[in-house]
Formats: sequence, structure tokens, C-alpha cells
Amino acid sequence: MLIKAYAKINISLDVVGKREDGYHLLEMIMQNIELYDILRVEKSRSDINIECNKPYVPTDERNLVYKAAKLFMDAYNVKGGVNISIHKNIPVAAGLAGGSTDAAATLLAMRELYELDVSDDELRKLGLNIGADVPYCIKGGTALCTGIGEIVTPLKPFKGHILVLVKPNFGVSTKEVYKNLDLNKVHKHPDTKRLIKAIENDDIVYISQNMRNVLENVTLKKHIILKEIKEKMIRGGALGSMMSGSGPSVFGFFDDMLKAQRCYDHFKEKYSEVYLTRTI
Repeated sequence: MLIKAYAKINISLDVVGKREDGYHLLEMIMQNIELYDILRVEKSRSDINIECNKPYVPTDERNLVYKAAKLFMDAYNVKGGVNISIHKNIPVAAGLAGGSTDAAATLLAMRELYELDVSDDELRKLGLNIGADVPYCIKGGTALCTGIGEIVTPLKPFKGHILVLVKPNFGVSTKEVYKNLDLNKVHKHPDTKRLIKAIENDDIVYISQNMRNVLENVTLKKHIILKEIKEKMIRGGALGSMMSGSGPSVFGFFDDMLKAQRCYDHFKEKYSEVYLTRTI
């Protein structure tokens, strides 16, 4: 079977505390966009075999797709194996949940392939063992994610809004960003409740001007180029611009396709991974 694994952006990302085990407590509004990897999944007699169109993506047990398949097979005592071919379009180490969404798609595909009576809730609990974004990626759409990301509350869909997304030519380690986050130095937090209200009203202007990501405090200081990308997006007609996840991807919302196209063309001259897309 073929399955699409959609990227996500953050409309907000707030860190509201820290657990005793070191995990950060989050309050995030997540949103799928029309940018996706394609997974081809088929049963095999034994083993987990992964292949990918990008040579720098590992295809052994380091790959989250491999981990998801293994976890599913162990949890539900699946006899047999699986072959998974990943066609990657989502940039890696980009703050777009590329690995997590592929893992989520794998869990959903395994359930279909092996025709097991497993609820989405069970899959989300299983997915949390792989990464904090996996439970959201199983649900998708527009959602508020709390706890360490595992509590997923669907919101009114925020579909059809134009955005330009730029992934600079370097990656960022999510672990390192959280490690370097000093909550005492975060002075501006997103107003998550008001942003949810704006989503309900489909108010793209309010959202664009008030979306906030506290991890910018870490990543933007380390990579000045990201500030420049945000400023250029605004000058290019974006209603607002923000970094997604731990970065380094930066996106801007537009209410005019012509402006968005011009902005896309401008960035495409300098960066190879630039996307003109929409929320879904």
C-alpha cells in the first residue's frame, strides 16, 4: 500500500514547565501542510527492510520507520516482516516532523496490512515511545498538543492558507535546542487560548501577527540567518513569519498568491529547499 506522510508546522510552541525526568512540558498548536513523504509498504515473510531515495537517510534500526515497524510487530506479536520504501520530500532535521510523520504513517500502514483491531489511541501511546511528535502525526490536521506532546486535542481545521517555507542548508538537533533553553530568559510566551479562538474564526491576520515559538530564543541566537529570512519574508509580503519546531525551517503566511510566488522565487535563488504550499 501507498501512504502519504504529511509535514507539520507549529502555529505556536510554548514550554510551560519541566518534568522531573527532564522532559519539557509543552503547549503547541500543530498544523499539517501539503508537503509529504510517500511510503510504499508491503508484507514480507521475515525481517524489516527499509529503502530510501535520499542516500543520507539511514535505513537500519536508526531510522524511525524501522523503529515503528519493530515496535508494532513486537507489541502485537506480528509474524512475518515488512518492506518499506520511503520517498522523502520533507527536509530532515528541519522542525517539520519528517521522521515522526513517517513513523506515524508506518504504524497506520502496519495496522491496515496486518488487519489488526488496534485503536488510534493505542497507536498514539505506542508512537510516543518513538518520539513526542508521533502521536500528533497519527491524528494530523489542526490540533493542540500538551504534556510532552502526547495529549492531542483536535481543533477547528485551519485549511487552505498559503505559506512559503524555507529550510536553510543546515540541520538542527531538537535535543540540543531544548537542552540550551533557559525558561527564565523567555519573556514572551504565545497566548495559546487567543490563538485557538483566532483559528475558530479563521483569522489569518491575528494568527500571523501573534504566533510565537519560544524555541526561537535558542535557535535564532545561534543562527542569525534565520532572523534575516524572517525579515525578508515580512518585506516580501508575509502577514507574519516564524520558525517551526526547533528549527531551522522558517515559514510565512500569505493572503495573496502572487506575493507568495514572488517570495518563493526570491528564496529559491539562494536555497534548494523552498516550498510554496498550503495548510490542510
